[in-house]
Amino acid sequence: MTSSIKPTMSKEEKKLLKEKNEQARKRVEFRRQEWFRYKKFGEEYRKPRGYHSKMREKLARRPPVVDVGYRGPKAVRYLHPSGFQEVLVHNLAELEAINPAREACRISATVGLKKREVLEGRADELGIRILNRKVQ
Repeated sequence: MTSSIKPTMSKEEKKLLKEKNEQARKRVEFRRQEWFRYKKFGEEYRKPRGYHSKMREKLARRPPVVDVGYRGPKAVRYLHPSGFQEVLVHNLAELEAINPAREACRISATVGLKKREVLEGRADELGIRILNRKVQ
């Protein structure tokens, strides 16, 4: 198992990543306007655009609206909470191109079990972290 592999990061990046993960833990769940009223809406977020929309105007007692203030630090944006940059892998050639110091692989859902076992074995040899390892 290579889940204990850590990325190489500067002290500043480690501090920002910790800050990003704390922000993500505290971040509210953004929901679509009137998500509770109609079952067909679901809970995925959509920007409120109505002229008379109270949510768009950010009035009190309304759900929060996505805003730049919720964004994480730029230096660590788009990183996995572990600090690695995610790379989607479909085959051995893509796995070989990964830099194990900064990148971790996520094996595609379209990869079968036989090929997945080959990829996991090769990743262990190369010292690459797998973010979605199959549990045996």
